Amino acid sequence: MDNKKIQRINELYRKSKTVGLTDEEIFEQKRLRDEYRASIIGNLKANLGNVRIKEKDGSISELKPKK
Repeated sequence: MDNKKIQRINELYRKSKTVGLTDEEIFEQKRLRDEYRASIIGNLKANLGNVRIKEKDGSISELKPKK
């Protein structure tokens, strides 16, 4: 997500606290927040996908999804 969209999220938040939002702005705010959340989750999954664990015997293994 680029800085322009993050700034827009912040602008809408500040406006919601002062004068309120129109229905279109509420929808835009929800869409941008959902996009932001998806971006954060994607980044977290990518980072966790690169984590390796060094075992006591010196071998390195990948994290496995918990069932």
